[in-house]
Amino acid sequence: MRIAVVSDTHLPRFGRALPRALVTGFAAAEVELILHLGDFTSMEVPTLFEAIAPFEAVAGNNDGPELVERFGRRKVLELAGIRLGLTHGDLGLGRSTPDRAATTFAGDAVDLVLFGHSHIPLVRRVPDGRWLVNPGSPTDKRRQPRYSWALVTIDAAGTIVPELRFFQDRST
Repeated sequence: MRIAVVSDTHLPRFGRALPRALVTGFAAAEVELILHLGDFTSMEVPTLFEAIAPFEAVAGNNDGPELVERFGRRKVLELAGIRLGLTHGDLGLGRSTPDRAATTFAGDAVDLVLFGHSHIPLVRRVPDGRWLVNPGSPTDKRRQPRYSWALVTIDAAGTIVPELRFFQDRST
């Protein structure tokens, strides 16, 4: 299974459409599912992703009540025998966004914690064996050198392979 992971699109502040490089990247990777980790900031954003592939999400701290009601703020999905924890990254305890994201699922048997919030791309395996993945942002790179998203591949044996994908231009 090939899963695209995005966060922090903050649309329409950064445009009304998804970056062409993001959409092209999804097509080239042959993604089967898109996960958004919050801070859409507009009810129109889910529709942009749903037009590309099946879609699931959680809401972020900058999302309104409609998005929170539709997606919730935290969830656990089981896909291809793997348990994924989705959160924006502002919940939980800890000094850093990765720490807060990890503690959000401290009581859950998850294999992969997906989060956003910091706009800082990250792929890290922690001592307990879980993966922490932050896709960064495809529209608001802040102090990062490039825009980004993540591709998570889960093979038939249940092996998780997370990787970051980068691009330079967010224009559509």
